[in-house]
Amino acid sequence: MPQAPLHFLHAHAMHPRGDMAVNLIWAQLASRGAEAMGATLGWIYLTDQLAPQAEIVLRRLRERLPNVAWVGASGVGVLATGVEYFDEPAVSVMICNLPASEFRIFNGHHPMREQHDADFSAYAAQVHVDSQVQDLPELLEELAGHTDSGYLFGGVAVGRKAAVHISVNPKEALPGARAGVWTGGLSGVSFSPKVHLVSRMTQGCIPIGPSREVTGSDRNVVYELDGQPALGCLLQDLNLLADVTTEGWEREAIPRIRNTLVGIADADADLMTHGQHFGADTRVRHLVGLDPSRHGVAMGDYVEAGMRLAFCKRNANAARQDLIRIAAEVREEFDPDQGAASPPAGAVYISCAGRGGDHFGSPHAEMEILSHALGDIPIVGFFAGGEIARHHLFGYTGVLTVFGSN
Repeated sequence: MPQAPLHFLHAHAMHPRGDMAVNLIWAQLASRGAEAMGATLGWIYLTDQLAPQAEIVLRRLRERLPNVAWVGASGVGVLATGVEYFDEPAVSVMICNLPASEFRIFNGHHPMREQHDADFSAYAAQVHVDSQVQDLPELLEELAGHTDSGYLFGGVAVGRKAAVHISVNPKEALPGARAGVWTGGLSGVSFSPKVHLVSRMTQGCIPIGPSREVTGSDRNVVYELDGQPALGCLLQDLNLLADVTTEGWEREAIPRIRNTLVGIADADADLMTHGQHFGADTRVRHLVGLDPSRHGVAMGDYVEAGMRLAFCKRNANAARQDLIRIAAEVREEFDPDQGAASPPAGAVYISCAGRGGDHFGSPHAEMEILSHALGDIPIVGFFAGGEIARHHLFGYTGVLTVFGSN
């Protein structure tokens, strides 16, 4: 018997009470045929105002849809097709009828490393992570190693008061895990090779200087770039005439440095594409301090000799253009004229908490751009404390993953 086309439905609502938000969401889903679609997998994203009520939200949804496995997380904002919610209690939900044999839920009770068997092999995985997880880069690399493609996509759950992530199988009771609502660790869903998904990452920063090789460093402090003092290179890229030997150099330099970031890439990765834009493996990090006596620049990540970096800044216009670019690339992947077997059916988009809202010019602008570019398909996601693509943790990026209809 041929497999039914993959179908997605989504809904979103704002309400200070989690149970009432679910009632509003269910009214939307039910009116669109949720009870008859045979849903098996769902996503739940909550703003941090509702994170303390996550267990209530999940329980109410499981009562309505007892055969659905759920994943999700809390963020400083949540999003849906064309809409962004910030600083207000809101929930965004999406469900689909992906065959249960083509995905596996993982969490602290069901680690992903135990999922490979004769009936299932994880090709790629979506992951939600607690912000307090130690050694996260190493953990992501290990997790990616349990997939056939080495590809992860996801984000870090974040909240100003509370942060949670969600992972539970149908009808499952998890003692000690608040019935599927987790703090600490990570959770998510892995997909078999039969699931047609296309994932792309968009950057939100542009370089302000050239690509430089790290030639001297200690842990997270860079002392030399291309054999030159690192702090001097930073001041040069900021077009500052002062150097550390100039009296009072800090007055002019420090305010500019506070608004400067750095893009870092491994020695064997492309830092920039066409010399103007960061490549897909470039991680943007904060500058966290200076060592004027040794001409050092401290960064929010470990740096080793041979890596490449470029100082950078956030740029709304570049972020808009790059978002449109990845949406166009995804559309092309689903273009029947290019041999695509199915159209796009639903999407998950995880954006940095620093990108949403007015960074794109107006409320909802980021999602309006994305929705217009992708067409009328369900999209859900959240504004995270860090974005995950491949086995790296990124910042100031957006990670878009689109599922085909079969």
